[in-house]
Amino acid sequence: MEMKRLFDAVEFQLQHFPKPDMLNAKVSGQWKQYATAEVKDTVNRLSAGLLKAGVSGNDMTDEGCDKIAIISNNRPEWVFTDLAVQQLGAVLVPLYPTTNVNEIEFILNDAKVKYMFVSNEELFHKIDILKERVASLQNIYSFDEVKGCDHWTQLTNAADEQTIQQVELIKSSIPVSHLATIIYTSGTTGTPKGVMLTHANIYSCLHYSKESVPFEDAPHNKALSFLPLNHIFEKIITYIYLYSGIGIYYAESLDTIADNLREVKPNGFSTVPRLLEKVYEKIMLKANELTGVKRKLFFWALELAEQYDNNVSKGAWYDFQLNIANKLVFSKWREALGGNIEYIITGGAACQVKLLRIFNAAGIPVYEGYGPTENSPVISINRKGAFGTKFGTVGPPINGIEVKLEEDGEICVKGPTVMKGYYKRPDLTAETVIDGWLHTGDIGVWEDEKFLKITDRKKELFKTSGGKYVAPQPIENKLKESPFVEQVIVVGPEKKFVGALIVPSFPTLREWMRGRGIQFTTNEEAIRNEQVKRLYEELVESFNKFFNHVEQIKKFELLAAEWSIENGEMTPKMSLKRKVIMDKYKNVIENIYNS
Repeated sequence: MEMKRLFDAVEFQLQHFPKPDMLNAKVSGQWKQYATAEVKDTVNRLSAGLLKAGVSGNDMTDEGCDKIAIISNNRPEWVFTDLAVQQLGAVLVPLYPTTNVNEIEFILNDAKVKYMFVSNEELFHKIDILKERVASLQNIYSFDEVKGCDHWTQLTNAADEQTIQQVELIKSSIPVSHLATIIYTSGTTGTPKGVMLTHANIYSCLHYSKESVPFEDAPHNKALSFLPLNHIFEKIITYIYLYSGIGIYYAESLDTIADNLREVKPNGFSTVPRLLEKVYEKIMLKANELTGVKRKLFFWALELAEQYDNNVSKGAWYDFQLNIANKLVFSKWREALGGNIEYIITGGAACQVKLLRIFNAAGIPVYEGYGPTENSPVISINRKGAFGTKFGTVGPPINGIEVKLEEDGEICVKGPTVMKGYYKRPDLTAETVIDGWLHTGDIGVWEDEKFLKITDRKKELFKTSGGKYVAPQPIENKLKESPFVEQVIVVGPEKKFVGALIVPSFPTLREWMRGRGIQFTTNEEAIRNEQVKRLYEELVESFNKFFNHVEQIKKFELLAAEWSIENGEMTPKMSLKRKVIMDKYKNVIENIYNS
């Protein structure tokens, strides 16, 4: 492997497959395309403007490099900024737009951020109120036109040929070992930790991922991007697209994904299981409105899809029926996704096996992968081809790295993808990376000797008062297979039995109540209804049979409101913040054990 810097992607694309649509976004209702040559010119001018503003890599040490932060939705300007900062040897510090102000203040001060890029007026005000509390912050630039804020083009307009030549000299001096980004992970508990990733870390990960999947060069293909770019999952996929010549189209928002898929007709996209669950819920809501032959046909096709196994033949008769189901039913699903989907990559949390079976049977290939930010991030991923995918696992490890399981099942990884360390936290680094092995904190097992299966988080395992260990995630994932369950969290540390907090899927519940002549007024009233309570008691009991006696849910409480990022109950990648939820609903949990 010939190691490259991340910003080399622009020159690489220009030489191998220059594109008219390298980066694309909706502007005033129309798709605006940025060609490879235009991206190169814009990035160089932005680097030059930043250089004139005093941004540099200084002595090229982690502490000495200037830090530039960005808080923005996905858009071409995000990538321009990332590349322009890298070219100067400075370091990008990305933040989620939903990050609360206290965390933002901590991150900006911890990294001593010099300049800040924001996407819009709302985020400008969110940062502007912190300026007096962040001594290092010299200025804020916006991508939209915002009153009282300098527009980012002031930097590109300040560029001149002499400064652009200086940028070229600086670019040529930056080694692959240089720090490219610091990504602060909030995780489910604790103070944010700054994960330091070098060009070599991220490039080796994208190279081995591209090689392993395999991810072919496809200069005529398109991808839709909507997962936050500040997360390493979408960042690594972005650079795979750039180095593969795939045009990137940015969705306008999470609410417009369906429309954007139909417009762009992409070949693929990356997502998290929560969004796939939402897609499936919408499909099922429409299905429940069907009547007569159409209804029977839909549920016949769905029953076939639920039985699908990519590695085990179910015979010619099953294949014949599935072929008919694909033509009559699932073809409409594919059309709704644009009609060209060749891959959907999912990660960040466990995906329901039921969904994987259904989508793959429907001719919509979903490949589940796994990896923490600290590994740049990919450790393993399911692949195309015979026996390359096993549902319920996160696939075989990618090439170029070593993976082992400790005695307690903890997944450890070693290779060029492992982070440089936690920023200014050598103590945490020493606890996490031991003799070159990154200890992920995830528990796993091998299936068929090559497929990695995640069973739980090491820190989320808990003991009941009887001394029995319980892994909550498998129980939660199983319950979420029910169309009546939107969210669930298993509780019970140091208690006599396992309990649960369950958020119903209220659209599904509303339809169920309507079919039985029960009036639906509010969520709060619905969960107090005796028939609804009996429904969920029967549902929980039906799922308990899949687990050992000690793991079975004995009592639960229904909640009226969905957990969200905005309310601080979920991380930006849509994982539950267990500690936050358990603290917030402490009294409700106590009711489970006191009743």
